[in-house]
Amino acid sequence: MQSSADLKNLLDRIDHRGYPAYKDTKGEYQFPGYVLSIDHVQGDPFAAPSKLSIHVKGKTAAFPKELYQERRPRIALQDGLTRLFGRQAEQVSFKVRGSGQSGLISVSRCGQEILERTACAIDPKSGDLILRLEVGFPANGRTINSREMEKILFEFLPGCVKNSLFYSNLDAGRLRAAADLAEDQQYIREQLPKLGLCAFVANGSILPRESGVSSRPMKNSVPFQSPKELEVVLTLPHKGKLAGMGIRKGVSLIVGGGYHGKSTLLKALELGVYDHIAGDGREYVITDETAVKIRAEDGRSIKKTDISMFINDLPNGKDTVEFRTEDASGSTSQAANVIEAMEAGTSLLLIDEDTSATNFMIRDELMQRVIHRDMEPITPFIDRIRELYERFGISTVVVAGSSGSYFYAADCIIQMDRYVPRDITEYAKREAARFQEAAGPQEAARPQEAAGFRETARSQEDAKTQEAAKLPRAGETAPQAHMPRFDRCPSPSKEFLGGERVKMKIMGRDGVMINRETIDLRYLEQLSDSEQTAALGACVQYAEKHLFDGKRDLRQTVEELEKVIEKGTLAGLCESRFTIGAFARPRKQEIFFCFNRYRSLKL
Repeated sequence: MQSSADLKNLLDRIDHRGYPAYKDTKGEYQFPGYVLSIDHVQGDPFAAPSKLSIHVKGKTAAFPKELYQERRPRIALQDGLTRLFGRQAEQVSFKVRGSGQSGLISVSRCGQEILERTACAIDPKSGDLILRLEVGFPANGRTINSREMEKILFEFLPGCVKNSLFYSNLDAGRLRAAADLAEDQQYIREQLPKLGLCAFVANGSILPRESGVSSRPMKNSVPFQSPKELEVVLTLPHKGKLAGMGIRKGVSLIVGGGYHGKSTLLKALELGVYDHIAGDGREYVITDETAVKIRAEDGRSIKKTDISMFINDLPNGKDTVEFRTEDASGSTSQAANVIEAMEAGTSLLLIDEDTSATNFMIRDELMQRVIHRDMEPITPFIDRIRELYERFGISTVVVAGSSGSYFYAADCIIQMDRYVPRDITEYAKREAARFQEAAGPQEAARPQEAAGFRETARSQEDAKTQEAAKLPRAGETAPQAHMPRFDRCPSPSKEFLGGERVKMKIMGRDGVMINRETIDLRYLEQLSDSEQTAALGACVQYAEKHLFDGKRDLRQTVEELEKVIEKGTLAGLCESRFTIGAFARPRKQEIFFCFNRYRSLKL
């Protein structure tokens, strides 16, 4: 290994030479207290920045073992160190002169969620630490500016490392508090199934966000306060007693007027699958970690998915056990999303009426009487919601603002009233029963009394009209569905077999482009960071090269990917340490959903 003095001499030799001479700096250099590795050098000052990594031995970093030996505290520590280094880097970034990206010093930008990232990794056995960053190598035009480069490598970076990666220079109390919070959040997750809950929202939580483009908590918002009927008290390892609303397994309904906080509560539950930083307001909003947000997704592709639980007997005779389309409708896409969530192992579905296909969610009684069941290929979700829980163990939380049909199927009904939740289960059930009793005879008479309908029904549809009168009333379910098939086995695409370089472009959280194909991820609403999108693209590439063989089904493929990530962290998805991207770990549910939106998937 070369020394820092060797690097300085090298920079002196290549000063004022053409920019490609910077590639001579690639390698590892020993600095006081750490090793600087220049892993990839940009080819041009206007190209993507160079990739560097800093390696600190566990004995030198000297973090206490209790902060990194267990997974949750370790991820919290890695997240905290990334944020600390990022704040230090912001103060010196672009402080040197030059063209293009000259002087840039950056590390992953962390949001409100605490995610496992390639930006910082700590070995749970030795405590050895790696921090990965990007640096824009300085240039005048397209010639090397070594004097400015020396400022970055010998002045700015050593200061950032000293102030963010050595335990002796950090606030030990704050690091301990972050680890304690991570352990408390994990404790709640472990308690949910034991208490028969699928989610917990602590009293005092701040659920509204600052704006549509900011995930920080809204100032002066109404703190969450659980209804007494739903209140659960937990005793956390560090915080002690904590009260909040427990959402029980089964079918839960969130209702209320517009702008009263229904979708705000659901959004908090969606992101409750992640831990949050202190001060976010949702630190103790904890959801079943397999929870999946389901919505309609017009135009998505569907590959050999068994949607027969919801859609059967299409007029064109199209197979719904192995359903395929390149341009799904709202109802077929939402049906596929439910089945794919089951395939991904979810125990909780989160659904907002506003983003759902109406004909997938409900068919009211009058419509069932007018349009006979034999003429409608869709079995609405309301007819399957109880079966999903009672037979498959999948709970559902539904936000509804316009239809009361789900009152009959719900176990718990929560009304949001000016951001304050109220348990109205008994009242809503009582009113639903009264409504059904009062409306029954009138509804039965309507088809015969409606103007213009009577003669048509008698002459053309008399038998069907009589049968329609026997249709299940609200709250009753359709005949039992069969278990969906999950035997889809992907084969590799030809373009990945030749060993050619694969191009990948990240489009924020909206999608990832692999070669010429864009995987549309806009409607995966639980993706919280663009680095998760990058990791999903890497998962597709790795699976195409190493896992797709026509024998493993998708579940086995994702299991193998999870093993690769567990063994080698997210860096295990890359061909070498020199090609490690800025990744944040997605859940296995998002990996499934990415594959399902990959139009080149060969099944």
